[in-house]
Amino acid sequence: MRPVTAQWIANAVGGELAADVDALVIGVGKDSREIHPGWLYVAFIGERVDGHDFIAQAVANGAVLSLVSRPVDGPHVLVDDVTAALGRLARAYLALLRAEQPLTVIGITGSNGKTTTKDLLAQVLPDAVAPVGSFNNEIGLPLTVLRADATTRHLVLEMGASGLGHIAYLTDIAPLDVAVGLIVGTAHMGEYASPDDVAVAKSEIVRGLMPGGVAVLNADDARVAAMASLASRAVMFGIGQGDVAALDLGNDRGRASFEVRLGGADGEVLERRTLALVGEHHVTNALAALAVALECGIEPARAWAAVAAAGPISGHRMALTERADGVVILDDSYNASIESMRAAFRALKHVADGGRTFAVIGEILELGDQSIAIHDSLGVDVVRLRIDHTIVVGDGARPAYVAAVREGSWGDEALFVATIGEAREVLDRMLAPGDTVLVKASHGSGLWELADDLVGGAR
Repeated sequence: MRPVTAQWIANAVGGELAADVDALVIGVGKDSREIHPGWLYVAFIGERVDGHDFIAQAVANGAVLSLVSRPVDGPHVLVDDVTAALGRLARAYLALLRAEQPLTVIGITGSNGKTTTKDLLAQVLPDAVAPVGSFNNEIGLPLTVLRADATTRHLVLEMGASGLGHIAYLTDIAPLDVAVGLIVGTAHMGEYASPDDVAVAKSEIVRGLMPGGVAVLNADDARVAAMASLASRAVMFGIGQGDVAALDLGNDRGRASFEVRLGGADGEVLERRTLALVGEHHVTNALAALAVALECGIEPARAWAAVAAAGPISGHRMALTERADGVVILDDSYNASIESMRAAFRALKHVADGGRTFAVIGEILELGDQSIAIHDSLGVDVVRLRIDHTIVVGDGARPAYVAAVREGSWGDEALFVATIGEAREVLDRMLAPGDTVLVKASHGSGLWELADDLVGGAR
């Protein structure tokens, strides 16, 4: 973070500086255990933990100032609402940076692919700051903005939405030079009346563009493509269509390979490359990242080579591990939607390349009234894709098991277990060298713990 004074922070958030504090703040954090000398500690009140209770620990670790909603011992700025104040701080800080240096702010939204596309851009764009993990809400985004400093030239932000107005709030904090729209899917459908409402929420990212900004949009998704009408300029990407188009798609054991055409039917064609990422659905993410890189002035051949070579950064997202015992683990357990589940099933088949396939699936959360129907459809999918063994974990995902049996699975082709421990016992009994195991569920299901266990090696 570019150093700012305690008084500057108080002015930016509209808060009361509790004492005559003569301190420079050089970083911001919300976990008292991870505070460094010279940082501002942000004391959130959560469902189970009150950050004000950890002021002393933050100070011991070097905090020179705290952002609080009630008076505490030590230097602090008092505000009514810490979350809102953090947003105001990030907005003012970003305006300060823009006034002092060239800075391109890129926002990414979509029901799937935000974190992967962010990870690609973090590796491709020079002097870039991007979120750690999946910081894409009213807390994570401001904290990412506040990590930028005088050397930052590209600020890459994820923008999630579980309701109307959420992205608009984020773009008010960080107005965009480039707005990326990936996919309108079923993630968080429990918060929306229909996919059209999801599209309206996602379209707020285009409305958040600064004058002269550009929308980078997926031509393969009709709801995303329609957002072009909201932008003064739009760049479209897609499979076989758009300004940045993938041609002649192939698959190399789960990794997509293709040529890229730029600028329409008569445009330049870049050489065929194979993505480092596993999963054919990453074609969309790679095209989006390439389109953004080109908008940021990177030479086409160099940009395409960098995008293709970029690997996963954030954990539990199509992470491929070959264990010493010959079993391959495909860990995509960070999050899930019906679209990403189906893409993961296809990737499992490609990676296995004829070997035995195991899909260990848990619940997709936040589906509302559609939960039973969507999990039911997954059970049909695993049978029709001829996945050899499906292990369904937890009552929330049980309709997938019921549907798989109804669709024709028998014996140990489809199994239901109540706990992660039971799933591990089944795998210990059944796995053999040459098998490939997919672990896939929403993060809140906890199935990522099984993935970590499996990657740790055979027992």
